[in-house]
Parts: sequence; C-alpha cells; structure tokens
Amino acid sequence: MRYRGRDFTEEEFSWIRQLIVDRPDISRKDMSILFCQKANWLKPDGGLKDMSCRVAMLKIEQDGHLTLPPPKTKHTKPYKKIRTLWAIEQPEITKKAGEFDLVLELVSSRTSALWNEFIDRYHYLGYKTLPGAQLRYFVKSNKQILALLGFGAAAWKTAPRDTYIGWDKPTRTKNLHRVVNNARFLILPWVHSKNLGSKILSLASKRISSDWEQRYNYRPVLLETFVEKQRFKGTCYKAANWIEVGETCGKGKLGNRNGEVPIKSVWLYPLCTDFRHQLSGSS
Repeated sequence: MRYRGRDFTEEEFSWIRQLIVDRPDISRKDMSILFCQKANWLKPDGGLKDMSCRVAMLKIEQDGHLTLPPPKTKHTKPYKKIRTLWAIEQPEITKKAGEFDLVLELVSSRTSALWNEFIDRYHYLGYKTLPGAQLRYFVKSNKQILALLGFGAAAWKTAPRDTYIGWDKPTRTKNLHRVVNNARFLILPWVHSKNLGSKILSLASKRISSDWEQRYNYRPVLLETFVEKQRFKGTCYKAANWIEVGETCGKGKLGNRNGEVPIKSVWLYPLCTDFRHQLSGSS
C-alpha cells in the first residue's frame, strides 16, 4: 500500500506492530527513525525521511492497519500572527526596474520571523509553513526590502507538468525532488515598478540551483508554479520566459481534493537544457 510516495508491505506493517509490542513506551519520532534506518528510506541528501514516515504512519493508522502509541508531546501550535514595526506599510516606491540594484538574500534563522510576517500581512494566501526542502529569499535594493520569494516541495502530481516532462508514475516518484515549487512570490504593495517581477524571477532562476545544492546536496532542474486564474494572468512569469503548460483541475497539492481549490495555470521553468533527460533518469 502506498503512503507518502512509498509502497509499504504487510511485512513492514508487522514489523511496526511488533516494535510497538516490544517497546510500548516508544515515541512516534523514534519509531519513524528506526523504521527509516531499517528500510533505508532516505532523502536525496542522505538524511532519514522520518518526517514523511510519521505522516505516513498517521495515515496508515487512519486506514486501520495499525494502532500507534499515544503522542508524547502536543501538536505544534498554529502560527501566531506577529506584528512589528519592521513590516509596516512604507511610502510608495516608483522606479523603473533597471534603476534598482537588486540583491537576493537568503532568509536565515534570524530573519525568518520577519519573512513570515511580511507574507502573512501582504500575500493573499497568508503565511503557511512551506513543505519539505525549502529556500526563502528577501529581494532588496540598497538594503530596502522590495519583494519576497519562497520555494518548496513540488506538487505530488499535476497532469500538465507530468505530460510536459514525459513522466510515468514510477519515474515521477523517483525524481520529483528535482522539481522545486515557487510557492510564494510577493512584491510589496507599495512597490510599483513595471517589469520588476520578471527581473526578480530571472535573478532567482540563476541562483536557485546553486543555493539548493549548497543546502541539500543536489541540484533541482525544473521550477514550477501555480497561478490562480481568477486573480492573475501570470504576466511576470511569461516575461521571465516561464512556460505555461496547462491548468489544474481543482485538486489540492496532493491531488486528492476535487473541486475544493481554484483552477490554476501551471507554469514551468527549466533550469538546464537536459532537464527531461535528468528527470527521466535514476538520479
């Protein structure tokens, strides 16, 4: 049975059940670590996929295949809205895109809360934790924040993207980590500059592979994003040479919520010329 992109066997279910019997006080976190070590379930950078394993085990329990021990700690608290003077609305900025000295600055632990606050205040989707491997950026000019970018895990499946790549299900499962989703892009509402969006996207596309490799030890080869059709036309993506390959059919990121989310256009940006070959291989 398939959970979190992995096929679980009945023998593995039996092993988990026996582990719970042998160690009734074991935490769910320790269970997931032990299982990943036993099953060699690893992330592309070699780390254990214990977080994915914990999510999988919850779904396995929901489907009635096992009973997990009670959680040792309370669930993570929901995001607490923070409002500081650092993210208050600023005077209007009107310049030509070429007049900015643009710099992309990676978000650090010190600046993470500020990025979250800007997104929560001014992005129409608000702040949500980005899934999986991720990178976030401030876009600055002369130390002034103009825009913000967030990149995270790709959608599990979307027909226009998968058809464009030429993926079947097993190959997608194997190589999905090489696709990165531009989950957030916000130009702050007081910044008005024609072509600024496409210029920022072009800068990001030149940096993302090396920054990702430095943090996660592998290079993505394709970017994706989803543009809500009722709100936006995707003009800045088109101007930055992204390719519109189709539209979604109203399902969620995991492909299982029919009709519950708005229709979105699907845009892709290859980060190298042989991206199809790399996404079809065994890497």
